[in-house]
Amino acid sequence: MAALEHPLIYPEYAISVLLAIAVGALFPVMQEIKDPRHRRQYITLQIVTLFGAAIGCKIAVLFGELGLPFAGTWSQHWTAVALSGRSILGALIFGLLAAEIAKPILGYPLPPNDRFAALLPFTLAIGRVGCLLHGCCRGTEYHGWCAITYSDGIPRHPAAGYEMIFDLIVGLAFIWCVKKRIARGQLFSIFLILYGVFRFCTEFIRETPKLYGGWLSGYQVLSLMAIVLGAAFLLARARVANGRSVTHGAAIQAAG
Repeated sequence: MAALEHPLIYPEYAISVLLAIAVGALFPVMQEIKDPRHRRQYITLQIVTLFGAAIGCKIAVLFGELGLPFAGTWSQHWTAVALSGRSILGALIFGLLAAEIAKPILGYPLPPNDRFAALLPFTLAIGRVGCLLHGCCRGTEYHGWCAITYSDGIPRHPAAGYEMIFDLIVGLAFIWCVKKRIARGQLFSIFLILYGVFRFCTEFIRETPKLYGGWLSGYQVLSLMAIVLGAAFLLARARVANGRSVTHGAAIQAAG
């Protein structure tokens, strides 16, 4: 019965999610994909990524909140958590893995879309507005100048607000990178690293279960996974790009 006490839709979330979707729809992420075949493949890839992210955001909540499968039990009202909780970390990790698995299956040859990577932080920032208004993802007790108080009457760190600021700063930096063609094909991997570092650090001031050693949360473990995955893909793509440059240079010399 615990799951039924949690509504499936919260107005704050619904409005922020719809606004994020509207912003995403208006942003021309496929502007640089000219080939119609590649466009169709990219749309399919985005659908696969979305499904991976949807699954990952729930799995990560069960891991971060209950410590499953390493700690806790399935009897701890996990259905309530599954119905109400969503994790950006899980969505990023599983969405990336789903996309990388799907690429060779679809035969999609293009590098990761930097325009999508530049859009992503802004949509996440909009989503965090819902968290801030609803009162989830709360910070620990704090009596500083930017403290926020919810129905429990305890002043807290505005953890969702901190993340909004982080996302907006990264988003603006990524737009500049796209315009200047800096770190082409690498922005999503860079975001995964940056978000992993940010989330690991801010977990210390978030009201999340510290399931490991009494000080480390499941989300911090996921943050480390995000950092490792982002760095691995960053290095792998850098090696591929360097290999292509060397091959291209050798071909030019041979032709000369």
